[in-house]
Amino acid sequence: MTYKVNDFPGRTISLNGTKYLYFGGTSYLGLQNNSAFQQVYIKNLQKYGTNYAASRNANVQLSIFETVERYLAQLVTSESCTTLSSGFLASQLVVKSLNDDEHQLFYAPGTHIASHHVKAINYSSFDDLNHAIRKHLKVSDQIPVVLFDTLDVMGENYPSFQALKNLPLEQIILVGDDSHGIGLIGKHGQGSYELIKQLNAKEVIVCCSLGKGFGIQAGAIFCSRERSRTLQLNPMFGGASPASPAALASLIESEDIIHKQRIKLHRHIEIFHEQLLHKTLLKWIKNYPVFSFCNEDFASYLEAKKIIITNFNYPTKNDALVSRIVLSAAHSYKDITHLTKCINRF
Repeated sequence: MTYKVNDFPGRTISLNGTKYLYFGGTSYLGLQNNSAFQQVYIKNLQKYGTNYAASRNANVQLSIFETVERYLAQLVTSESCTTLSSGFLASQLVVKSLNDDEHQLFYAPGTHIASHHVKAINYSSFDDLNHAIRKHLKVSDQIPVVLFDTLDVMGENYPSFQALKNLPLEQIILVGDDSHGIGLIGKHGQGSYELIKQLNAKEVIVCCSLGKGFGIQAGAIFCSRERSRTLQLNPMFGGASPASPAALASLIESEDIIHKQRIKLHRHIEIFHEQLLHKTLLKWIKNYPVFSFCNEDFASYLEAKKIIITNFNYPTKNDALVSRIVLSAAHSYKDITHLTKCINRF
């Protein structure tokens, strides 16, 4: 069922005058409606304006873009970072730059649509992917490019990336989508880049949205300096308006707020696990706030308890049903306790 709401869906939503707890979406740190974060954002809106409708290659350039890119590169330990207006555009820029005669794209199971091009097909298993790449290397000089999501419910990627370790990585360019990891994973929210880099692939590129972990409308690409220079020469980079400078500035200036929200979220995860009795009902990744399941009756049961979760067909109505309970730093201890009590009674 689709629900129409008039306000941002934070820890609660109102439906026909009735309040429901909301355990869905991707506002993991609850920054979007966090008053302290909003005050920083408002200040930067007054400084930078509501939108920067100009090319990054224009003859007048704001210094905040490079400042934030240096900050983010240092955070994730990459040589370089390039920001764009969305995670989707970031992924598409990388795909477009590598979809040529020198490279061959391979899609791991479950790779997000943001990384796809027109002819993209996800392999059904990592074994099939491994076989296809090795077969390709025997007959072609094209460099294999493996695109994948860093976090998956089955746990084949983060944190060990065991499935990737079985590939001939020294001959492969890895392109990871860390949209659901950046801002959340690691002590400082540095995401998965450093872990993937340790796999010693031929090259590592990580794309992401900054909207989920950092609460701003922007995307980023983490890679080598040489790759960044190549990407920034692409017409897609110069031809598109950049991310909002006010949003990017707020990311840097809210470092303490973001850190506190991350600590709060991880405490919520601990509480949820401590109180949850029926653990086999859900699938999850260790220290991560998303809990998936395949039981339509369970979603209906939670709604009857005035709890709304993520429960819709994604990315189109013809695709599989996505059912997830998502914890947020915006929730309270009482919210988490009520949720676990309802699950335990199911």
